[in-house]
Amino acid sequence: MGKTIIQQARGHGSKTYRVRPSAYIYKIGYPDLSSVGKAKIISLFNSSAHSCPLVKILLGNESFYIPAAQGIYEGQEIEIGGSDLKVGNIISLKNTVPNTQLFNIEIIPGDGGKIARTGGNSGIVLRKDNGRVIVLLSSKKEISINENSRATIGIVAGQGRTIKPIAKAGKKHYMMKARNKLWPRTSAVKFNAVDHPFGSGRGKRIKSKIAKRNAPAGARVGHLRPRRTGIKK
Repeated sequence: MGKTIIQQARGHGSKTYRVRPSAYIYKIGYPDLSSVGKAKIISLFNSSAHSCPLVKILLGNESFYIPAAQGIYEGQEIEIGGSDLKVGNIISLKNTVPNTQLFNIEIIPGDGGKIARTGGNSGIVLRKDNGRVIVLLSSKKEISINENSRATIGIVAGQGRTIKPIAKAGKKHYMMKARNKLWPRTSAVKFNAVDHPFGSGRGKRIKSKIAKRNAPAGARVGHLRPRRTGIKK
């Protein structure tokens, strides 16, 4: 019997699973690689789609948005493309020194920043090696990045956002709804048998499901193009 499970419904797309367009109106990114000089923080504000405050920075006639660094303020002047390790400055990794804390790190020079962007997050420069910079992330994982990639000095603001307890389920509901997250999450074996392939939990011997290679996004659940299945003998 065919079953339309939650992952398939979300992947298919409908009014039920649609994020508010107004939530993701701010796109985070740095200006072009050729853009250097003094810039000014003209606005510091909250965004419902992000776990940290954002700042609007004006460089000449161009403005852009990035996560806010802890300790910055409106009207502060920052430097882009220099070598000063002041909090809030945007510099290339080759101009950093070991133990420098930074965030919104580019993986490829010019991509606008992809790593360490959540509230309270940051990475630490460990060493430099043949045009690469080794950065230690908060997950204790070391990554090697091109020395021409850019990052912002400091720690992302909003570090204490998870300290205050969420006393009511209603507050959690609206927090997750703001970013179109599925909440609450229910274990598959707790479903009724008609609602999920793993439902009822009778015996709890879950059969592995192999998704077709050409399956649409919502149907790609279970094993995704596995090389092999079953117990290895």
